[in-house]
Amino acid sequence: MTKNEADQKAELSQEGLAEDLARADLYGLLASLFFQPPDQIMLDQIVASGKQEGGQTGEAPLEDVWMNLVGAAKNSKALDWKVEYDNSFLGVGKPNVFLYGSFYMAGHLHEKPLLEIRRSLQQFGLEASDSISETEDHIAALFEVMRYLIAGEDVEVSNLTNQRVFFNDHIRPWFDDLCDA
Repeated sequence: MTKNEADQKAELSQEGLAEDLARADLYGLLASLFFQPPDQIMLDQIVASGKQEGGQTGEAPLEDVWMNLVGAAKNSKALDWKVEYDNSFLGVGKPNVFLYGSFYMAGHLHEKPLLEIRRSLQQFGLEASDSISETEDHIAALFEVMRYLIAGEDVEVSNLTNQRVFFNDHIRPWFDDLCDA
């Protein structure tokens, strides 16, 4: 391998790493937004990120979606997001939108899909924190697992194969239904 080929390979590796970290960050943001409504600090950070990007160029696949989020954050307050979150995902009795995979895959909460997720987490050496009240099939918890599978330091667990399998087994089967709810 020539020096030029080695330099190109290193550059591609760095680009891939940056892309992976960006994907992990996006999963982290989505997890946060599905776990609880954003506070004003988070909304201000989202708005500031749009200013740093310099506007839409249409070159990045998620750029238009990101800029729509920036616009929504810019034109609202944290209380607006809380009201919308509460109306959509919380409520007495049945919420308007369930955030749990078991609901969409089995028709009820705390069903077989939750057990399958727990088995997968055990294989990764992960378990739910006692401080978190949501079950492991909550979309925020699943996005946090994806974040770990992308950016975790243990390459035996945090690798592309595990990302694909976990996503295809535990998110893909019901995510469209969640989005359509």
